[in-house]
Amino acid sequence: MTVDVSGTRPRRALSYAAFGAVVVAYLAIIAGVGRLVRAVADLDDELTTTRGVQLTMWVPLGLALLFTYAVVAVLGWWRPVLRDDRPVRRWVWAVPVIFVVCIALAIDYAALGDKTVGYVLALLIATQLVGWGEEGMFRGIGVTTLRDHGLSEGKVALWSSMVFGAVHIVNALGSRGAQAVPQAIAVSFAGYFFYLIRRASGGNWLNSVIHGLFDFSILTGTVILVDQEAYVGALAAILAYLACAVLVLARRRSIDPTPT
Repeated sequence: MTVDVSGTRPRRALSYAAFGAVVVAYLAIIAGVGRLVRAVADLDDELTTTRGVQLTMWVPLGLALLFTYAVVAVLGWWRPVLRDDRPVRRWVWAVPVIFVVCIALAIDYAALGDKTVGYVLALLIATQLVGWGEEGMFRGIGVTTLRDHGLSEGKVALWSSMVFGAVHIVNALGSRGAQAVPQAIAVSFAGYFFYLIRRASGGNWLNSVIHGLFDFSILTGTVILVDQEAYVGALAAILAYLACAVLVLARRRSIDPTPT
């Protein structure tokens, strides 16, 4: 089965089951390779050293990123994944602006000041691998799959965000336990906001960059200094969710442009 997107060349289609298999493979690469690296490298501090970040984050996340865009290449989905032809009204640009402001507030600059430039760059690259990988998989492949099946844009936003949140429940199998459930709910909201950023920017690049920076800001206040007390700046991440939620709820009926 093929789907014609550009009107000039057909491309492959992806069933829901096939998309599920792709997501499972993506998660398996991250979990499996990450576990293998930890076993082989015998690291004591996974995220507090440059070497730890490079091995435990760069390697599995980099392979998962390559897998994501290999799938895009096989399907011939470069255009619908990297570009978004569903515009929104100008006020939606407030969503990425809110995220950028809150990211700037959430970064633990004091913690970063105690680390080397190499470590900061390593963590920045690692979180960009997260952003580009997850956005490519869920806002790129996921959104395209749902659109190909004829879902309305509202349902595309809903289900792509719910799938994004649901896969984070996998953390329940690890050290997070029950904490993974509220995390998955929060991630679902984040997924919807990243979806809006994708549509506002007309592509998959801005949401990928902001996603990575958002994770970077959170990690600077939670994992860099093992013995530090709770970082107040992390509340800015919550503020981003709340501010965007209030804004979107208030203007939810005016997201799409007025039909002409």
